[in-house]
Amino acid sequence: MTYNITHRTLYEYAAPVAVSHHVARLEPRATHSQSRENFTLKIFPEPTLRKSRQDYFGNPLCFFSIQEIHRKLEIITHSRVTLNSGKPPVTETSLAWEKVAAMFRDPVSPDVVGPYQFVFDSPQVRASFELADYARQSFPDGTLVLAGASDLTRRIFTDFKYDPKATTVATPLEEVWEKRRGVCQDFAHLGIACLRSLGLPARYVSGYLRTRPPQGQPRLVGVDASHAWFAIYCHGVGWVDFDPTNNVQPADEHITVAYGRDFGDVSPVAGILTGGGEHEVKVSVDVAEV
Repeated sequence: MTYNITHRTLYEYAAPVAVSHHVARLEPRATHSQSRENFTLKIFPEPTLRKSRQDYFGNPLCFFSIQEIHRKLEIITHSRVTLNSGKPPVTETSLAWEKVAAMFRDPVSPDVVGPYQFVFDSPQVRASFELADYARQSFPDGTLVLAGASDLTRRIFTDFKYDPKATTVATPLEEVWEKRRGVCQDFAHLGIACLRSLGLPARYVSGYLRTRPPQGQPRLVGVDASHAWFAIYCHGVGWVDFDPTNNVQPADEHITVAYGRDFGDVSPVAGILTGGGEHEVKVSVDVAEV
């Protein structure tokens, strides 16, 4: 499946900005199941300085600096991505979750040093006994790790309500847990926290989700979504994605952009600026099948 993706981000400032420095994580990753065929990133006003590299997790980054007075910042990306996803890993091929968790207790084998870093707390995801108790309902003794992750995904989808007005990007996980509502970022963080509370490595994945209009209605341009989900490490299989917002295992409609410990590692655009005052952000995403 091949997609053309257009992502527009517009910042409008109440007061002039004299200088701004930003980092953008908007370029889709190349993975074993996803090939990046084309990518362009346009920035208005034109940056004085612009550099590209990869971050610690291998996500493509673009650093840029605007050193002229401006009241708007617009970032437009065009991507062409092909998904080569086959059948999801068979649950029965995974190990019991206790055996996977045991691999990440000292001493840790050099074979799993990479995933080991995703066992620990991160700035926006904290393990807890309460979350461990919630997760254990999906992971009784001897449960295969992928079966448990699948059931946890289903329960988050059932027990928590999608509500875009309930949270912001700064809402702590504890508040999401209390309110039992949130958005894809919150549900990804919740799934990760539950898995880490059991000693299982889990990471945050950001990307795009191709959406479909209701039957009989035309497809609207620009209303697709930036999205987030989580992945769990399964020894012998690798990283396996789960989407608790939609209760699915991502396949040919989820496009991966970046991954990290939590949202803070993969924020699409971040930066600092001088001036600006209050600002408004408008984002539109279009994912079109070729």
